[in-house]
Amino acid sequence: MSKLAEKEGLGKLYEEAKNIDEEAMTKISPNDKKRIIRVLEIYHKTGKTKTEREKESRKKQIKYDYILFAINIEREKLYDRINKRVDRMLSEGLVEEVKGIIEKYDKTPTAMQGLGYKEVVKYLNGEISYEEMKEEIKKGTRHYAKRQITWFKKYDNIIWLDGENDTMVNIDRIKNELLK
Repeated sequence: MSKLAEKEGLGKLYEEAKNIDEEAMTKISPNDKKRIIRVLEIYHKTGKTKTEREKESRKKQIKYDYILFAINIEREKLYDRINKRVDRMLSEGLVEEVKGIIEKYDKTPTAMQGLGYKEVVKYLNGEISYEEMKEEIKKGTRHYAKRQITWFKKYDNIIWLDGENDTMVNIDRIKNELLK
């Protein structure tokens, strides 16, 4: 199938999903094939929209007693850590790791679509330069971290740990919360 035909087909699926569950589709890109198909799949298998199912699941009583912890750190410091980590991953052989995976498998596994891997694949295919690859990984990781922080902030009962504390200080805080 040509890229154009595939894109037109995806556009039709997106419209179908939008007609079924407009609320869910406001959060899904017209190019996000997996999520578009998932919205349609949920509806056709259950007779309910993704949005309806999510609302129902939120009403259910939580079966387990739990404590939710998250690590908080100043955004600028977090981004600096991310940038340094990406540099370290590259210097420790990320590109070689991805080459090895590509050589081992005929088809690129779904895992190769993960953050860091997909950018290296683009680099190895000659679609972007090494520097562009590195910056795309850093930017994507920073965006992912930001989404995680946003997700955690919606919980009222979350206990925030200071990411700049010594690890043992945070471990002691966790222990104290568990013993309450």
